[in-house]
Amino acid sequence: MTLSLSQKQVRRIVLAAQGFGQRELPQASAARLRRTHDRLGLFQIDSVNVLTRAHYLPAFSRLGNYDPALLERDAWGPKRQRRMFEYWAHEASLLPLDLHPYLRWRMAKAERGDAGYVGLRRFATERRAEADAILDRIRIDGPLTAADFEDGKSRSGWWDWSHTKHALEWLFWAGLITTATRRGSFARVYDLPERVIPQAIRDLPTPDAATAQRHLIDRSARAMGVATAADLRDYFRLKPNEGDHAIAALAEQGSLVPVKVQGWSQKAWMHRDAKLPRIRQGAALLAPFDPLIWERGRAERLFGFHYRIEIYVPQDKRTHGYYVLPFLLDEALVGRVDLKADRQAGVLRAHRVALEPNAPPEMVERLTSELDRMATWLGLASVSVGEMVRAS
Repeated sequence: MTLSLSQKQVRRIVLAAQGFGQRELPQASAARLRRTHDRLGLFQIDSVNVLTRAHYLPAFSRLGNYDPALLERDAWGPKRQRRMFEYWAHEASLLPLDLHPYLRWRMAKAERGDAGYVGLRRFATERRAEADAILDRIRIDGPLTAADFEDGKSRSGWWDWSHTKHALEWLFWAGLITTATRRGSFARVYDLPERVIPQAIRDLPTPDAATAQRHLIDRSARAMGVATAADLRDYFRLKPNEGDHAIAALAEQGSLVPVKVQGWSQKAWMHRDAKLPRIRQGAALLAPFDPLIWERGRAERLFGFHYRIEIYVPQDKRTHGYYVLPFLLDEALVGRVDLKADRQAGVLRAHRVALEPNAPPEMVERLTSELDRMATWLGLASVSVGEMVRAS
């Protein structure tokens, strides 16, 4: 039997699954941060720092004020304190350590040369000696950045700078190296997994690929609440032949329930543990790479909200601004704000605020409150709001 859901019901299920409406005052604890990370399954990493780096924002959007040092300790702190690791999931991501065994099939695929672009795959075969030389240097010299290999040409005669970077990326995809920490302007520092990933995690058994893919689809479904098959696969970037069998198996065992969503042409699935709250209230500014909106087609289906990030668009061709955050108010996306943290002046600058046609009268007041909260979290003394327009 297929369950029928309205758009309003689906939005409430999705927002509950994503952990909105659970803020703690005055500051969220480390335990709440970890539960949020586990609920979402990952924080997507992005190095753009015009506001703050994107992996810090999903927790703030859901929890409000928290200490970013807690995330940094869990991600890049001493080995005994680690709770996260870096790997390719939905792009480069910070993942809960318990997901490590469920991504080893992807690492093994890369090590065989069956994943990645052509130039990367060559390091699994004809260029393996170059990658092994880089791996040996990390093994002997300890944690290194890509820049530390700039003198590699004089040591081996095998690589130049770009080749080294490609080799490091292949070693990372293959799970032969991982991120020890981040340095300077967020440069990744590579090291051997045995010196970074806790022994208890590395000792966990490695499931076969089909089992791991079922687990990843289940995590995706829990994080999204209601989703199409394409949504479920996209969360951890699974291909159809990697995800569809998992969806079918989870549906057969009852973990995924078929649903028909009003206005959706695609078949959808709801996780059996998803909750339908009566109403969801709250406000949040969303990072461009927040899992609620990172798949732009899904954002349009859920909220009727057309969103594209314009970082790489020439300034004179941008519609809304450089680093634009959608504004979630209760159960709707009602605006977008082009934000910049002016750290030298101590000001959070909202260069431009665009109100959607569905924006309620109280939006400006509630957005102002959210901007004040964000400024305080970022350690900025004030907020400056520039142009305010209403979208047509």
